[in-house]
Amino acid sequence: MKPKKKDIRALSKEQLRDFFEANGDKAFRGNQVYEWLWSKSTHSFDDMTNVSKATREMLQENFVINHVEVDSMQRSKDGTVKNAVRLHDGLIVESVLIPTDTRTTACVSSQVGCSLDCKFCATSRLKRMRNLNPDEIYDQVAAINKESLLYYNHKLSNIVFMGMGEPLMNYNNVIKSIEKITSPEGLGMSPKRITVSTSGVPKIIKKMADDDVKFNLAVSLHSAIDEVRTSIMPFNATFPLKELKESLVYWYEKTQRRITYEYIVWGGINDRKEDIEALVNFCKYVPCKVNLIEYNPIDDGEFQQASPQTINNYISNLEMNDIIVNVRRSRGKDIDAACGQLANKS
Repeated sequence: MKPKKKDIRALSKEQLRDFFEANGDKAFRGNQVYEWLWSKSTHSFDDMTNVSKATREMLQENFVINHVEVDSMQRSKDGTVKNAVRLHDGLIVESVLIPTDTRTTACVSSQVGCSLDCKFCATSRLKRMRNLNPDEIYDQVAAINKESLLYYNHKLSNIVFMGMGEPLMNYNNVIKSIEKITSPEGLGMSPKRITVSTSGVPKIIKKMADDDVKFNLAVSLHSAIDEVRTSIMPFNATFPLKELKESLVYWYEKTQRRITYEYIVWGGINDRKEDIEALVNFCKYVPCKVNLIEYNPIDDGEFQQASPQTINNYISNLEMNDIIVNVRRSRGKDIDAACGQLANKS
């Protein structure tokens, strides 16, 4: 039985150079192939036109390119694009292109399913099947960049890790994907235009600070009262707010970068005066801004949008305490592409 071929994108540029030298070719051939794989996002050895046919055949004999395919694409009436992305093993994740007048943002997935158990999120009901590899995350971004150029005539401007999965539960692969995305030999994007969103894994937040990462941090908070947060995000019992707060203070001391809190307001869950006061107090620990997010139903009726008056109460209390607050209206709801709706219905 033939040995299983290795995915060529698991090799570093140095390993590729070594491979060519070991096979009697020039080391620079590794540079050429590396460029095809990453900055040109090539999915076939046959497309590597500045490499000889014999070399392409040698690559074919030894390696595979486990690239992703956009299995299906939906376009919302508001311009949002949702991709169902098929992985090499047949599993599917979803990624989203969100356009505005001035930029396009890619919302990418980091896991098939999710490691956590947030009750208001459709993805959490899938449970985690596996982590995505760095190249699978990279491919989502490359595909959305092509769509941005095709539909909006400009390159992708921002990336948010807010798709399927908890990015910090796939930390090493997420970091490797960001290194490739920001490398001049990859997509060359600025890390300042990348935001990693977590539900809050204190140990890994501290590790990110120690690793001196250059991207932005967002935290899905949704309540600053432990009992309320645990009722909607049960893992909070393992990672309580006290530990989360300590990790965020540590992050800010190390990085000096403001944190974004994502916060959905629901009727009957976190719409009381004490919920607002708790959020205001939590925001005083480190410089931050709050994105109040419109809730997107996931068909079970357990969660309901809060009243406009409640949202206004949140806004006025936050602004009164000099906390930056924005209200984020959802995009792509008609194609289940909005926050919390990614669930592989395709």
